[in-house]
Amino acid sequence: MALPMLRCRRSISTSGRSTHRFRQDRSRSAFGHPTLFNTQTLATSGGAAFPVGLPAAKSLNMDFPLTVDVTESASLYAGVSGSSTSFGSAGFSSFQITSWNIGFQADLYEQNGGTFPTVTLQSTITKSIPDGPLSTTSFNNILEFDYALDSDETRGFLGGFQYTRTDVDGALGRINPNTIAYVGGYYQWPNNWKFTGRVGVQSFEGAQLLNLASIQPFAQPIVRIDLDRVDDNDNRLFGVTAEIMWVPKPAYQLTFRTPLYAVKN
Repeated sequence: MALPMLRCRRSISTSGRSTHRFRQDRSRSAFGHPTLFNTQTLATSGGAAFPVGLPAAKSLNMDFPLTVDVTESASLYAGVSGSSTSFGSAGFSSFQITSWNIGFQADLYEQNGGTFPTVTLQSTITKSIPDGPLSTTSFNNILEFDYALDSDETRGFLGGFQYTRTDVDGALGRINPNTIAYVGGYYQWPNNWKFTGRVGVQSFEGAQLLNLASIQPFAQPIVRIDLDRVDDNDNRLFGVTAEIMWVPKPAYQLTFRTPLYAVKN
């Protein structure tokens, strides 16, 4: 998957490395698309029951977020997403814009060399399009704790929770909440390459589309690895993310990020 981004921010002149920590993309959750499906997936996957997890599928997704850094610790973002999906041996569907999203990310508390970790809240609302009896609205919230081990905040530990609630606009289906608890860490080399790893457990409470298709609840591992190239002010120049989630069989997700910056002096 490719993820072009446009970020608007104020210009900050510094000498040497910035002490402001590198923050994740505001338009993306800590663990991507948490359940990898919605009511459209259930409806188009053959009307079968999936007592052991999700149907076999391949998907190409593109996200086009716009992020505005309101302050050094708070950002607003909005964007649209599109996808093309293939189930089983069928070919890929035509690429379509499938959703829009809006949200914010803010540091509720900053460590700044202290003993208590930085606390970050991210909240996103995503609405599927077009409207219809199977369209959905999801509410994704992440609370993450970042404990830096040095003053430059180039290495440290992470921990957090991600909670996703999805409402089906019509009465034809039901998607129950999805919760992820995770721990991890990060390390940034002097050449400005940064590695971040997270591992956790995803607990999904199941889904139902009338009497046609269902997915039973499960609790399975989930892993995410990020490799990013950043500048001296910790702005991402390029990034790649690999994610594996068991649903309960393994599902793989690969994301490329190519941000574009609009700078206001």
